[in-house]
Amino acid sequence: MKPLFLVISAPSGCGKSTLIDLLLQEYHDIVYSISCTTREVRGDEEDGIDYHFLSKERFEELLAENAFLEYAKVHDNYYGTLKAPIEEVLAEGNSIILDIDVQGAAKVRDYVRALPNTDPMKIGYVDIFINPPSLEELRERLEKRGTDSPAVIERRLANASGEMARAGEYMYRFVNDDLGICYRRLCDLIDALRN
Repeated sequence: MKPLFLVISAPSGCGKSTLIDLLLQEYHDIVYSISCTTREVRGDEEDGIDYHFLSKERFEELLAENAFLEYAKVHDNYYGTLKAPIEEVLAEGNSIILDIDVQGAAKVRDYVRALPNTDPMKIGYVDIFINPPSLEELRERLEKRGTDSPAVIERRLANASGEMARAGEYMYRFVNDDLGICYRRLCDLIDALRN
C-alpha cells in the first residue's frame, strides 16, 4: 500500500476533528501529525499529544535550521509543522495526516510542489477540503455546540466564508451533510489512493 501524506482542512464546526478521529481509529497505519507551538498549555493539554510545546527560543532555532514544513505567527505565538516526523512516518511505510488551515495547507502545497518527483512526500501527497452543507447549517452547528459567544460565532462564520472560497485549491472536496456518509466517502478515497 502506498503511504499517503494527507492534508485536511475545513472551517471550524464542519466535523473535521471527528472525521480525523474516526480515521485514526480505523486505520492503524495512519499517524496524526502533532504541530509545534510556543503558546501556553491550556486545560488538560499534554505535550507530545496535543502539541509539542516549545519555547520561543527553541522554535526560532528550528526556524533557522529550516526544520519546518510550514509555520505561522498568530497572536504573538508560533505554530508550525516539523518536516522530520513526516519524513520518518512515510519512510516507515505508514501514512500521516495533517489537520491544518487553508493558509498552512497552501504553504505545504507550495513546499511539496518544489520537491523532486521521487520524494515520498510528493508521491503520497493528497489534500482534502471539508465543506459544511451551507453557512446557515454551519451557524446552527456552532450555536448548538454552545461553546462560543455570538461574536466568536460571527468571526468563525466570516472565516469559514473565506476558507470555503479557497476550497478549489484542494485536490478533493467533500460536503459533510451527514457524518457517516462523509466518513465513508473519505475512507473510499483513501482506500483507492493507497492501492
